[in-house]
Amino acid sequence: MTSLKDFKYWKKGCDFLNVKYPIICGAMTWISNFKLVKTVSDAGGLGVLAGGNMPVDYLRKEILALKETGIVFAVNLITIAPNYKDHLNTVSEIGVPIVVFAGSFPRKEEIQQAKQAGIKTICFASTDSIAERMMEYGADALVLEGSEAGGHIGHVSTIVLVQEVLFKYPDIPIFVAGGIATGKMIAHLFLMGAWGVQMGTIFAMAEESPAHPKFKERFKKARSREAFATPQYDSSLPVVAVRALKNKGSDEFGKLQLELLEQLKNQTISRIDAQYKVESYWAGALRRAVEEGDIDYGSLMAGQSVGLVQATKPVAQIIDDLLGDAETEFQKVRSLINT
Repeated sequence: MTSLKDFKYWKKGCDFLNVKYPIICGAMTWISNFKLVKTVSDAGGLGVLAGGNMPVDYLRKEILALKETGIVFAVNLITIAPNYKDHLNTVSEIGVPIVVFAGSFPRKEEIQQAKQAGIKTICFASTDSIAERMMEYGADALVLEGSEAGGHIGHVSTIVLVQEVLFKYPDIPIFVAGGIATGKMIAHLFLMGAWGVQMGTIFAMAEESPAHPKFKERFKKARSREAFATPQYDSSLPVVAVRALKNKGSDEFGKLQLELLEQLKNQTISRIDAQYKVESYWAGALRRAVEEGDIDYGSLMAGQSVGLVQATKPVAQIIDDLLGDAETEFQKVRSLINT
């Protein structure tokens, strides 16, 4: 009997990432540290170190420590972070297996810089036009991320992106993200042509995740509809939507936007500085939630799949459960087709 592990769409993702299972743990600032990355990779998936706006020396130290372990891992670089250029130069100099560009969209020369250093490059795509642009720039693979995901998001749902991009480019390495929390869904995404999946919320809840116990407990009780996307109040202050659980901190962000818009109107702040304040707010609020357990005013970034994640488990068990459920679903589909 053919197993999911022998399924061709499973194998091609494994070969591309050079891992046992084509399951990527999405990089989460303040959460995706050395320990979580190593644990995920040890369990057969791909752990991704969150570069965020880490001091360059600290990023170098983390990368070198991961390289010493001999595992396959990736480094997530935030293109809008103040330290981004230094981060890109650092990974290019040291050499890492994979770089994931995130936050916004990298320039062609930045993708090429990583590739020339022998690094595989993965770029996010939240629309079909962005997917096409990243492929034109030379990205080796895409993460097709729907608006159901947590953190900074686009505006198109996973199910629409699958139809717009995944079905159109069956031979391009495309990993699907946004709203995925079960092995059953993973099985069907492989059947639709995905090379693998990226998941974040479920790993934020892992025992090995450094997130504060209060943070995890709030996730356990959350419903899918509580993970909402922040609005943009005015086009004069472009704000990338952030999906998180609604709390008092969400209201504070709304007030911050209004204050910044007033300052922009009065020309007492530049648009660049205003946007920097927005990003600084999220970085600080996320740290308070993850490290200090401030679930009232901290940022509880979560995808809508949070309503499906109701237990804290070791990473190895999370992956084993996903694989088992995916295998069962694949065999079920197979039996239906052969009936």
